[in-house]
This record gives sequence, C-alpha cells and structure tokens, in this order.
Amino acid sequence: MAAETEYEPVIGLEIHVQLKTRTKMFCGCELSFGDPPNTHTCPRCLGLPGTLPVINAQAVHYGIMIGLALGSQIAARSQFHRKNYFYPDLPKGYQISQYDVPLCSGGRLGEVRIHRVHLEEDAAKLVHAGSSGRIHGAERSAVDFNRGGTPLAEIVTEPDLRSAEAAREWLTLLRTTLRAIGVSDVNMEEGSLRCDANVSLRPVGSSELGTKTELKNMNSFRFLAQGIRAEVERQTELLRSGRPVQQETLHFDPASGSLTPLRSKEEAHDYRYFPEPDLVPLEATAEMIDAARAQLPELPSARAERFAGALGLPAERARELAFRPELGDFFEVALAADAGAEPAALANWMQTLVERLGDGADPASSLVTPQAFASLVAMVSEKAISRDAGREVIELLVAEGGDPGTIVEREGLGAISADDDSLSAVVAAALAADPAAAEQVRSGNMKAMGPLVGYVMRETKGRADGGEINRLIREQLGL
Repeated sequence: MAAETEYEPVIGLEIHVQLKTRTKMFCGCELSFGDPPNTHTCPRCLGLPGTLPVINAQAVHYGIMIGLALGSQIAARSQFHRKNYFYPDLPKGYQISQYDVPLCSGGRLGEVRIHRVHLEEDAAKLVHAGSSGRIHGAERSAVDFNRGGTPLAEIVTEPDLRSAEAAREWLTLLRTTLRAIGVSDVNMEEGSLRCDANVSLRPVGSSELGTKTELKNMNSFRFLAQGIRAEVERQTELLRSGRPVQQETLHFDPASGSLTPLRSKEEAHDYRYFPEPDLVPLEATAEMIDAARAQLPELPSARAERFAGALGLPAERARELAFRPELGDFFEVALAADAGAEPAALANWMQTLVERLGDGADPASSLVTPQAFASLVAMVSEKAISRDAGREVIELLVAEGGDPGTIVEREGLGAISADDDSLSAVVAAALAADPAAAEQVRSGNMKAMGPLVGYVMRETKGRADGGEINRLIREQLGL
C-alpha cells in the first residue's frame, strides 16, 4: 500500500492597516472610532455626483514610512485606480485603490518577503441584525458610512509562510513594527488592523503552488491561526480523497470552527481596474522620502539584532524584549542605570519581573523603577542576596515599590557569608536529618542533593547561596 502524500502549507497574508491620520483618504471628514453612525460623512466620501477626491498628504507620508520600514522600493511615480464592484458599503460603486503601479514594491520583514504596499480607501461598515434578525422591528442590515474613505495601507506578502503559528508570529512582528513607527493604532479589535490569509497546499518537495483559497477579515491573532489550521486540514482531506480544491473566498467562524464559502475568488479583471480620472499620478519626491526616513525610529527587528549582537543576549530573549517595546525600553533604562548588572542577568530577571506583574503589563506603569530593578539584579549577581531572596524582593517591589537594599535589610534577606559558621552548621543538620539522601550523594547520585539543599534553604529562609550549599555538602561528605 502506497504511503499517503505529505503536503505542506503555503501561506501569504494580505494586511489592511488603517492609517492614523486626522481625516479620511480623499476628503476632510475627521476619523473617529465609536462615534454615532453616519456622523462623519460628506458629499465626497458618500460618492455624490460632482465631487472630486483630494489625496491625503499625511496618508502618503505614512505609506512611505511603512515602505521604508519594510525595505521596499518607493515608486517615483505611482497611480491610483478605480476598483469596480457593487456592495452596499461602497457608495460610489468603486473603491479608489492602486493596481499595477503601487507606492511600494518588494522588501522584507524577518524571513517573509513583501510583494507590495499600496494605498487605498476603506469601505463603510455593514451592521447586520443580531440573533433576533431584526433592526428597528424589521429584518435588515444597516450601513455606517463613518468608516468609508478611511486611509488604508494594504501590505501583501509573498507566500513564504509554512504554518499557522509562523503566520501568527509574523503578523505580531508586523504589528509591533507598525506601532513603533506610529502610523496606526494597529488594534485588531477596533478594526484598524485586518488580515486575510491566502492558503494552498502542495506535496512536500514540490516547488509548484497549489490552488489557493482566501480567508477573509480575521480579527484576532488567535482566530488567524485557528482559521489557517482549519483550512489546511480541509484542503488536506480534499487532496487525499482525490477531490480538487476550488479557488474561493471563505469565512471562518471561530465559535464553531467551520469554514463557509462566501464567493468564488475574484481575479483582477473582475474588478475592471482603470486609472482614476480625477487624480493625477502620485510622485514621491526625494524630499518626501527623506522626511519619512527621518521619522523612522529604531525598528524592532533591528533592536533585536542589537540586543543579540552588541549585548550578547540569546536570540529568543532579544526578540522577547525588542518585540514588546515597553519591555525593551524598561530594560534599556535599567541597563543605563549603571548599577553593575550585566545585560544577560538583567534580561533573565526581566522575565521574572513580567511574571510578577502579569502578562501584558507595562513595567513603566508599575511601582518598580528601572534603577531599583537594576540594583536588585546587581545584588543577586554579586551574591549579596540569593536568587530566592531576589524573587522575594521582586514581589515586594511590585507590591510597594521602594529601594531593594532597604527591603533586604528590613526583611533580613542578606546572604549568609561563606565564612559564616552557621551555614556549615545548617548543612550538617541537613545531612543528619536525611542520612539516606546523604548516602546517595556519597555514592555518586547527585540528584539526591535536592532534598538536602531544600532543607538548608528552608532553614536559612533562602538567604544561602545554592552553589555554596553544594560545596559545603560535598566537603562534609568528603567528596
């Protein structure tokens, strides 16, 4: 019996980013999330006859910033087009977008290549009836035009991702990068970051792409990963049973885990693109590009490389700090405090601090100052206090703030000196209390050290250094 063919996923993402401008893409209506429906509209964004679009210069500036951050080539001359389709949330019957000459082309973020970045306007928002199926006593859907015309940057990747987890991790990096450069709130819950995934399968080892499907508008990182996994499973079952994959657009329901066809997948010709007759081509001058480049901060990926290269942090720890700016900023201020703490030790203790504060917390908003944190780490590194005592001090700093030296003195947490005879006495008591463990250690079973070290730590309230305890145990057992 022949073995079943193994397939690998091939995944590309299309990300829509709402740009953080004051007004819409082609009119002067202010942008606002959560305001009453249809209160931010005008004849221009409603597509009324006789109105003409005007390009938002700030949106162009943000688009160039995104392109530079992703290493893209900025087009000297790009073109807006009309993308024609009919839907209730599109009042003009077309969307102003960019087609064959986008603002940005190429580039890379991490291991994923960028195909293009282009500017366009958002559609309005459909508000569907709830479970009752009725709005104001009738079965209907309503349209809120506040969002219509919001500036968008669409980022399209090459199909370089190979798993749902990789897609989720990369989208997290992209969001961190966009937030760092300040072009968007990138809040998936509010819709300022929306992601579609193109998914296909091919036999392992093949270089040809399979038939792709598109998962639309997944509004959380968790749902993105769940939807991709579900679609990979669905396509795998189809291919293994000899059935073809149809090119179509799908909706993923995270509550049921089901995938529902929305429509057959459109091709470019379905939209009947043609140049927007009311807009001249967009020229990105050297001055515009220089101005955008001057506003770029250090990017998260570059920060991670610096943490790993210049500071010698492990790559994973460097990414953890760099990809969460609030952690990276706190870490760097603590390092600059010059309290004597080494970068690697500070980075390791950052993980302990985050655990005590709670996942997602910003250390800068806590009672723990970077200076106090650096002093604590230095005290542990210098063996002025034990690691267990350091963890206790962290908890007290989180609860009440203050100076770690004062806390150590007040709580009696200072380390017991190696020259202190009382530590030798406690080690002797540990050996006497557990002769079986002592004999196992004497016979070469070092795992039996655990109960003996634990005894000493309990008796000294964590003030003894683990390495010194091990040394004294060996010494007293004649090893």
